[in-house]
Formats: sequence, structure tokens, C-alpha cells
Amino acid sequence: MGCCSGRCTLAFICGIQLVTILERQIFDFLGYQWAPILTNFIHILTVILGLFGTIQFRPRYVTGYAVWLVLWVTWNVFIICFYLEVGDLSKDTDLIMTFNISMHRSWWMENGPGCRVTPVTPPPSWAPEDHRYISISGCLLEYQYVEVAHSSLQIILALAGFIYACYVVKLISEEEDSFDFIGGFDSYGYQGPQKTSHLQLQPMYMSK
Repeated sequence: MGCCSGRCTLAFICGIQLVTILERQIFDFLGYQWAPILTNFIHILTVILGLFGTIQFRPRYVTGYAVWLVLWVTWNVFIICFYLEVGDLSKDTDLIMTFNISMHRSWWMENGPGCRVTPVTPPPSWAPEDHRYISISGCLLEYQYVEVAHSSLQIILALAGFIYACYVVKLISEEEDSFDFIGGFDSYGYQGPQKTSHLQLQPMYMSK
């Protein structure tokens, strides 16, 4: 009963993680945020493996999922520090999020709640010809706080997933110690057939 409850809860957490990370992946694609796109893709694959391991009683998959969650939390903490410009980090750096391929920023920068985008004409002389120069005003919530909220949600889900993953691995391991396989014979109570000898020596008589 405990194993079923723990597995169901972990499967539910994995489902929530998939829904939220797919939503985040869409907006990262729209903003050409290549580093988050790559990391999100790895996270999606790992969560799917963790979900498969939870349903199919594969503790190795669940363990790998738990290990990845530690790295995932670390990445999201970095994202929060990046957008809040902790230390020497700057959210205007192109190298980290876009690998210096483009000058794009988060999709929420122009499309956040209440944001009004106004083209600036003529553009400054330093602006690239294939990019537009805009002014953004009236945002009810700045884009960096939207990104921080996304990362904070992922951290909360990851912590819950890590706790339940460890719990499920423990329960599955305990069941494997008691059974050879799910639904099989008790490894401690089952004894195979034993060979016994019923051969008895009989006297032999020879007739002439």
C-alpha cells in the first residue's frame, strides 16, 4: 500500500513537471534562449525515464532521475541569480543564454503582462541593421521576475520529486529483497524439489 501510494505521488509529480517544463520550453523557443532550450530538453527526457521507472519498478531509472534533479536545482538557482544579477552576473549578457549567437532576450521582455512596445526611430548608429530598436514600458511584472518565478516553481517540484524518488527506490529495494520478482515465489520460503532415492537391494537367485 505504501509503495503504491509513493509511486502514484511520484508519477503525479513527474506529470506536473512535464507540463510545466513543456510550457517553459515553448517560451524559451520563442525567445531563442538556446542554453535553457538544451537544458529543458535533457530535463524532459530524464523526467520521462523517471516516470517509466516509477511505473515499471525500475529503481535504476528512478535513481538516475533523482541524481539529475540535483543538477536541475543547481541550474535553476543559477538562472535566478542570473536574472537578479547577483554578484557579477548580468541579465544582458548574450553569451550565457544564447551562446552569443543572437541578441535576443527572454520572450517575456516584450510580451509580459501590460508591456507596451514602441519602435524607436531612427535607431542608434550602433544598432545592427537586421535588428529593431524598441522601447518597452508599462509592464506590470518585469520579465526577469517572470523567469525567476518559472525557476522557483521548478525548484519546488524538483525537491518534491527528489524526496519521493528516494522513498520509492527504498520501497522497491525492500520488495526486491523479499521476492525474486514481482508476483513470484518467496525467496526465503520456497524450496525446490529434492531428489530422494527409493532404490532397495533385493536378493538375486539364479536357477539352473
